[in-house]
Amino acid sequence: MLNYAVDRNAQTSASRAISVSKPEARNSAGFAGFPPEYFALVMATGIVSLAVHDQGWEYAAQVLFWLNFAAYFVLWVLTLLRFFRYRTQLMDDLTHHFHSAAFLTIVAGTCILGCQFAILTPWMSVAKLLWLAGIGLWVMLNYTFFTVVTVRDPKPSLEAGINGVWLLTVVATESISVLGTLVAPSFSRTKLAHFVSLAAGLTGAMFYLFFITLILYRWMFFRMRPEKLTPDYWIDMGALAIATLAGALLLSAADRWSLLRDLTPFLAGFTLLFWTTATWWIPLLLIVEIWRHAKGHVKWTYSPDYWSMVFPLGMYSMATDVLAKVLNLPSLNPIAATFAWIAACAWAITFFGLIRNLAHQLHRPMAGT
Repeated sequence: MLNYAVDRNAQTSASRAISVSKPEARNSAGFAGFPPEYFALVMATGIVSLAVHDQGWEYAAQVLFWLNFAAYFVLWVLTLLRFFRYRTQLMDDLTHHFHSAAFLTIVAGTCILGCQFAILTPWMSVAKLLWLAGIGLWVMLNYTFFTVVTVRDPKPSLEAGINGVWLLTVVATESISVLGTLVAPSFSRTKLAHFVSLAAGLTGAMFYLFFITLILYRWMFFRMRPEKLTPDYWIDMGALAIATLAGALLLSAADRWSLLRDLTPFLAGFTLLFWTTATWWIPLLLIVEIWRHAKGHVKWTYSPDYWSMVFPLGMYSMATDVLAKVLNLPSLNPIAATFAWIAACAWAITFFGLIRNLAHQLHRPMAGT
């Protein structure tokens, strides 16, 4: 999501600059700065797995599921190790005006993995536990973010302080709605679970209206340098795509609760609005991406930012597929299938970049010895 080599506070930057004198110190500093947005890998892998499952590619879906389960476990281990060994640096990120929102990838990653358990496995109890864990993490990390940006002083300018990562507030909240709708029938209090899902879906939509206004204002009235148009801006579309999925799933559950049935026209209208607006974003984001690399000469090098591009592509595919079924719009099926292919290819390229980057990082200490 974020480029952690940029816009760090002076103390962290200085400590990293000093640390490069020794390979061991450099590795330690790199681990101390392990970016929380790496949970976007779980988000992207999980949603691509579900998107290809919807297209009938069951083997690929299962492979990605188990890979995602392993990635989720490893990322939690790294995060907890960072908490115990480099707590100061982690807390600096968590309470930083610019970086705090990246921690919400943990919420979305948890819920997307829960969706995989709910759809791809018979272990619904695990999906339920992940949903409850996601709610707890959402309460902690969401209110930490809003508290930080409210009370922290001094505050950055709008130009320096906001980007696409802030829309993770939408993605994390809508992920609660998506998984909640999937697991609601397995709870004894089904209506309560559906109410939480409905509330989360509406709250996420509200967050989108808040933040997309500020982001578009920044785009239109401030200079946008190519290196600042990072891939996390694809969340502009991804946030709407997951809102579409949340709305479509709520519509599919209308026969289970009278309130959802009464709200069907409202939910159908807004869900279609989310999808059409997400579709509108795609050409613009492609144009900006081409301009960034062709005109701005930004190199195609791996960074965790690119998982925030893979996730919206996979989410758009799945949201389109579910929306087509719920609203009986079969003409949308080819769009869902096409974006499933695109998302799978984007995931493969980004995963190759990750493996190549890890190999390079492991080789560097040996080269320096």
